[in-house]
Amino acid sequence: MRLFLGFIIALLVNTFAVAQQQRVVAECTIVYAMSVDSTSNDTSLSDNLKSATKTIYIKGNNSRVDIASTAFAQSIFYDKAKSSAIVIREIGSNKFITKLDSEQWLQEKQEFDSMVTIITKDTRKILGYDCKKAELQLKNGKIYTVFFTPTLLPSVREIDYEFKDIPGLVLAYQVASPSGKKINYTATKFNLSPVPASKFDVPKSGYRVLGR
Repeated sequence: MRLFLGFIIALLVNTFAVAQQQRVVAECTIVYAMSVDSTSNDTSLSDNLKSATKTIYIKGNNSRVDIASTAFAQSIFYDKAKSSAIVIREIGSNKFITKLDSEQWLQEKQEFDSMVTIITKDTRKILGYDCKKAELQLKNGKIYTVFFTPTLLPSVREIDYEFKDIPGLVLAYQVASPSGKKINYTATKFNLSPVPASKFDVPKSGYRVLGR
């Protein structure tokens, strides 16, 4: 009996310690620089990604991801409460909007089904945070190399659906396709200030509606 009580106490202490170490982030802005890995020989892709950025906004159950490059702009608005998303894209002067309900959103993310996640012992410091390394292996041959800080956990993890099971906040990652293309995303800014609610206002006009 004494041994059993000791085990329960140790378990509760350990659970409390983990909870104390990890903070849920319900409001933040993260800016990632995008680049093509030096081993890739795709010069056109490299040119398109010059000065390209990815920006994530999180506010409670709402999140938004902006991708901006010289040739392309995209914003994904995700509502965690409804598990639905709205995607707007701009290619030159053409503007498109697509609305996805929860079922359609999951269908869009089918490539991440049966994904294998391996957390390694490797570490890296990014923006002052000690990050752990994880490798995500997709059934279509893609490989994600991820660095995340376990001390922070975003309140909306599904916006980057491939990282929804990562036990922390992703601050850098590389996507490697079966063809050998490798794109890097590295956080350059991380701001915990409140995010204006207007960031989640979806344009009501000027966009051509596209179905799936």
